[in-house]
Amino acid sequence: MNWSATGAILLALAVVLGAFGAHGLRGRLDAYLMSVYEKAVFYHFIHALGVLTVSILPKTGALPESAAQWVCGLLLVVF
Repeated sequence: MNWSATGAILLALAVVLGAFGAHGLRGRLDAYLMSVYEKAVFYHFIHALGVLTVSILPKTGALPESAAQWVCGLLLVVF
């Protein structure tokens, strides 16, 4: 699996979801639900950034490819 592409797509999705929350959900959710949505998008962004970062580490020699596969897979599972 191409984890770099997966991470990039997930990051783009996080930006889209954040923009949707900021513009499309404004006025439809109360303050509490908006904070829950923002936190969920933030966690999505952090996990996607983790997938992208870990996918680059084997190319620098900092992490074996097999370990990077496991870490990226686990990060994807917790989405």
